[in-house]
Amino acid sequence: MKKSITNVFYTSVIIVVLFIIWGIIPESVLPNGNLNDVTTTIQGFIVDQFGWFYLISATGFLIFSIYLIFSRYGKIKLGRPDDKPEFSYISWFAMLFSAGMGIGLVFWGAAEPLSHFYDPPYGDSATAESAKTAMKYSFLHWGLHPWAIYATVALALAYFKFRKQAPGVVSSILEPIFGNKVKGPLGTVVDTIVVFATVFGVATSLGFGAIQISGGLSYVFGINQSISLQLIIIAIVTVLFLASALSGLGRGIKYLSNANLILALLLMIFVLILGPTGFILNFFTTTLGSYIQELPSMSLRMAPFNEESTSWINNWTIFYWAWWIAWAPFVGTFIARVSRGRTVREFVSGVLLVPTIIGALWFTVFGGTAINLDLNQGTNIIGEVNDIGEEVALFAMLEQLPLETFVSIIAILLISTFFITSADSATLVLGMQTTGGNLDPNNRVKFTWGIIQSATAAVLLWQGGLGALQTASIIAAFPFSIIMILIVISLMKSFKEEAMAFEKRKKL
Repeated sequence: MKKSITNVFYTSVIIVVLFIIWGIIPESVLPNGNLNDVTTTIQGFIVDQFGWFYLISATGFLIFSIYLIFSRYGKIKLGRPDDKPEFSYISWFAMLFSAGMGIGLVFWGAAEPLSHFYDPPYGDSATAESAKTAMKYSFLHWGLHPWAIYATVALALAYFKFRKQAPGVVSSILEPIFGNKVKGPLGTVVDTIVVFATVFGVATSLGFGAIQISGGLSYVFGINQSISLQLIIIAIVTVLFLASALSGLGRGIKYLSNANLILALLLMIFVLILGPTGFILNFFTTTLGSYIQELPSMSLRMAPFNEESTSWINNWTIFYWAWWIAWAPFVGTFIARVSRGRTVREFVSGVLLVPTIIGALWFTVFGGTAINLDLNQGTNIIGEVNDIGEEVALFAMLEQLPLETFVSIIAILLISTFFITSADSATLVLGMQTTGGNLDPNNRVKFTWGIIQSATAAVLLWQGGLGALQTASIIAAFPFSIIMILIVISLMKSFKEEAMAFEKRKKL
């Protein structure tokens, strides 16, 4: 096993370093061969040819998750029969929510619904109908599907680690299918794909987080937004998340996740009260109904006869499904780590429903307020977004409300704590995946991965290569989506074997 661990760790480090070097080589040196050009071409091919596969796969994982809630396997405990949950419900929800998509919600909460409002998947733009469509698709992109993807990976990891005492790495889940082959080169390849997707996905988010923090500071306080400010932000956050990561899961990540939840609820309540409260609540209720009613058709919607609609689906829905699959190893490993002692039914219900409802309310509060301001009150938030970038959508919206400076400061603090928590969680996950699933990897390994993540984000932010890195991470989603299908098969095989063994014991 030691040889496999060493292979995963060093192979992953080499790949990351090579991609960083490739990412900073200017286009003049490698015309048509730089990282951005190559990854964009590959990603474009995958989306065009296999978009249908992403839609069917993501929907399949959702159906599988819902099935488990009502199946006879729902009573199986993720651990030994006498294991108790390590964390309270509040801390558990806070940690899975913070790791899952916290910083993304803050970044896109106002920006995505506003974008769909002006550029809907179908119909006229900037109308009451496009507002309904915008919110409905925001629910789709951040609702049940991504959390089903996370739940599938997390459940399998938690089950095999805590109930079967298998190593807490993704390759070990496939042992019921491939046997001891997962302890050799096959396992090394699987776990390297996991680390590849995690490092690049999180590094990209760190870079975009730094952009939004600097954008907020610039928009609210007039501080000059520059690459130097963004690099300083990354340096400060690196010190903070490393301090948190080295302090352990029960202290740093737990306390930060609870702080995230409190700040997020405060910010959402402020905007709900200060904004168009009645409109927001009505909008939430009607959109939730439409989302549930139209979920099957939205989940599998392609547009083979409309090139413009196809482009929208490729750029948003299929892009998101690939992005969530790329993030699934990271988020799944972290959720599994904090979920020992819960039953399958309790686990899947919690992971699917609670973040989906909170996320839906979040998008309605922030996106609904932004749409209401532009549609009914004649503001031009979209103009600010088009001139500066999506990172200022939240602050441009908050500027139109009372107590705008105070609420904007809370927003900047929230982005910062989500930023720290995501990097903190990823450091733990990378440590686990490169030490054979050790639940408490040593500080030297965590420190190494923490520095690599931040250095990757900083170098590519400086060189303008974050988009290429994001695309590279999403390319890793394609092979991992196939691995996820194998995970479902392996998990069901193990569940059936356990159920049969239980029935035999009952008959004795």
